[in-house]
This record gives sequence, C-alpha cells and structure tokens, in this order.
Amino acid sequence: MRTLPSADLLVLAIYVGVVVLFGAYFARHSRTPEGFTMARGRLSSSLVGLSLFGTYLSSNTFLGVPGNAYSTNWNAFVFSLSLPIAAFVATRYFVPFYRETGEVSAYTHLERRFGRWARTYALVCYLLTQLARVGSILFGVGLAVSIFSGWSVPTIIVVMGALVTVYTLVGGIEAVIWTDAVQSIVLTIGALFVVGLLLMGMPEGPGQLFEIAAEAGKFSLGSTALDFGSSTVWVVLLYGVFINLNNFGIDQSYVQRYHAARSEAEARRSVWIAAGLYIPISLVFFFIGAGLFAYYEARPELLASLVESSAGAPIGDRVFPHFITHGLPPGMAGLLVAALVAAAMSSIDTSLNSSATVIFFDIYRRNQRTQVSDREAMRVLRLATILVGAAGTGTALAMIGVQSLLSAWWTLSGIFAGGMFGLFLLGFASRKAKRPEAMIAVVLGILVILWMTLSPGLPETSMWRSPFHGQMIAVVGTLTIFLVGVVGARLRHDG
Repeated sequence: MRTLPSADLLVLAIYVGVVVLFGAYFARHSRTPEGFTMARGRLSSSLVGLSLFGTYLSSNTFLGVPGNAYSTNWNAFVFSLSLPIAAFVATRYFVPFYRETGEVSAYTHLERRFGRWARTYALVCYLLTQLARVGSILFGVGLAVSIFSGWSVPTIIVVMGALVTVYTLVGGIEAVIWTDAVQSIVLTIGALFVVGLLLMGMPEGPGQLFEIAAEAGKFSLGSTALDFGSSTVWVVLLYGVFINLNNFGIDQSYVQRYHAARSEAEARRSVWIAAGLYIPISLVFFFIGAGLFAYYEARPELLASLVESSAGAPIGDRVFPHFITHGLPPGMAGLLVAALVAAAMSSIDTSLNSSATVIFFDIYRRNQRTQVSDREAMRVLRLATILVGAAGTGTALAMIGVQSLLSAWWTLSGIFAGGMFGLFLLGFASRKAKRPEAMIAVVLGILVILWMTLSPGLPETSMWRSPFHGQMIAVVGTLTIFLVGVVGARLRHDG
C-alpha cells in the first residue's frame, strides 16, 4: 500500500501543531466559566456563523458524503436542502427564546416546564449523541489518515483525540469558535481544489465526467414516491428538517454560540451565514463523490490496488483517501489531508466544550447546595472536557469496522435526537402540557424509537417489523412525543 511522502506528512504534522497552539492562544480568555462557555458574548456574526458552518463540516462530510455519493447518488443532498426551513424557524423562535432567558444550558427550560426528570432525560440523550458524534468523526479521520500514512487506525484515533482535547481544554469556547472558522475555510479551499483536479484529470476532458456520472444516475436526488420505507426524497427531507431543528433548537453547542454573539441580531445572522454556506459547499462534496466515480470508471486501473486491498468490502469511504494518496502531487496531498483533519477537529472540539458545559451546569452546579466559585467551576469544566474526550475516543475505537460512516452517524443521531427534540417541542409549543402528559409522551416515544431501531433484526415477514426507513426514527419519535403530549393535555383540560 502506497503512503504519502515524508513531505506531505510533515505538512500534516505542522498543521496540527499550529492548530493546537492557535487554540491554546485563547487560554487567557477562558479563565472564567463565562469565558470558557460563552466567550463573554463578544463575537461577531461572521465568526460565529463560520463556526456553525465548521461544525457541520466534519470528517463525516469530508469522507462520508463523497463515499455515499460514489456508492449511490445525491439522495443525501436533500438533507442540506432542508436547512433553510430549520434556519427560518431557529431565527424566528429559538434564538430570541434563548437570548431572552440568558441561560447557558439548553435544558434548564425543560426542568422549569416539566420537572427535573425532563432535564435529566434531555442531557443524557445529548451526551450520548455527542459521544456518537465524536466517535464517528475520530473513526473517520483515523481510517483516512491510516491510508495516507500507514499508521494504525487505533493509534491515530488516540493521538487525535488527545490533541483536540488539549486545545479545547485550554482555550474554551473561543478557541473552538476561532479554530472552527479558520478550519472551515481550509476545508472549503481543499474541496474546491479537488473538484478542479477531477475535472482536469478526465482522459477526454471535463465533459466526460458529467457524461459518465449522469449515465450512472449519480446526480439523482432519489425517488420522489410517497414511500416512507426507503430513502426517498421525502424521507431524507423530513429527516433533515427534524435533525436540523434539533440542532438549532436544543443542541447545546448551538445555544452556546447564540450567547457568544454580541447581540440577538448577530446571533440570528450567524444562523443564516452557516446555512447559506453549507448548502453549496455540501454540494461540492457530493460532486466530488460523483466525480470520483466517473474518474475511476474512465481509469479503472487506478483503483485496482484499493479494490484488492479491500478484499470485497465496500470501498465508498476509502475512495477519496485513495485519490488523495495516489492522484495528487507531493505537497498538495499533505494540504488535503490537513483539510480532512481540520474538518474532524472543528467538530470534535465543539462536542467536547458543549458536553463539558452540560456536565457542569446541568449536573454539577444543579446538584450543589452552595454557590460554586469560578475556580471550582473551571476545575469541573476542564475535568469534564478530559472525560468526554476520553469517552469519545473509546467510542471511536469501538466503531472500527462499520461499513458506512455516514449511515452509522445518521442512525445514531436519529435514535438519540428524536426523543430529546420531541420533549423540547412539546414544552415550547404547548402551554397546556404538564408533567404527567410529558412523562407519558416520553415513555411512549422511547418505546417507539426502540421498536424502530430494533425492527431491522426481525424477519421481513413479521407483522411487528417497522414499515419505516431508519432515517424516520427521529421524525416518528419526535412526533410521537409531541402529539401524545398535546392530545393528553387537551383531554385533561377538556375533562
């Protein structure tokens, strides 16, 4: 197996070192809980927007999206098209709500509406979601860098997990936001560079890429049939709307960014900046996947070594790293690998900081009877960052061997997010809903989510098998909790 020359690996090492030092630079701004979790509310909309954009761009995007488009088509791009819907709702309702409450934690509101159990349920779901996120991202970058370098996947996962934990630990949310913004720019430049190489690398010119990809249906958005048992346009659109509403509405990392912005108007603008950037840039990554398919269809001999080394296993997530290793000149490959690492780091640091914030505000401070000093708070926040970093690294090691990075992440996020957002939506939209209805709704919602999650293991002829596609877990779970709660509240009120 060919690996990158030493010059490229040196570029990668220098880049990672600079990012860690850059993150550490903000240590002086993160010596208090307010600085560590909210950057003292003094950042611009462009900076916060780029940070939100960088959160979306992870190794799941860099590897999973091209790999998915290479293996299938552009069906998953419909997820990106759902962003304007979610952004409109977020800027109209969610951002003003959180700015007015002034609460750092996204889950304090749930305790006020339904009691302590609701806050606990939501934060557990959130922490599990972040562990799944960190695990899938670390695994993705470990898989790619191992192809480039020849190093073992577990070693890369452990080293990357430790480095991101260090600069997040030292620099706090301001380091997270600044590094996310810078790394999103690096990633975008790298992706556009690859598009140019693919177009120019076709034997018969750029037009051949479009011809081959179109003939194979790579530009298709999927079926438009009203079938919720397969990954149709409507299934992915619904999934995207609910997941993105979950992100904007109750994801702790987003709520912290609303508070980090200078004003409510700046916070709203940052949401639109992120949504406006992600749609075209995600399209670039889908184009890369279709382009890689056409490139290797036209030059199949260049893919032979990857096919042989895969021993019949799916090669979707490995195609892009293979192209970078074998299709780029020395030096350029190192920059692309740096872009991949940038994508991973910009998402992991976000998860670590927001998870530490939740652990401090929703667990530690919530259960303290006395006032917590700044020194004690910082000790807890930093310890929590280390623990979440270690747990996320362990999750990544446990994920080694999954077949599709993007599918694994979408499945896990759908399972954990469905119930959490359903409860938030019930408390946010229904004033009549009280604790009894909310508890019953959550129990039924969890049962529905478990049924849909475990259903694929049942025989296809079983009457108990779910008729819905796996991406509908978040949609059905959310709607179950919300509708059961609303109906229960109305029945109690009318009775």
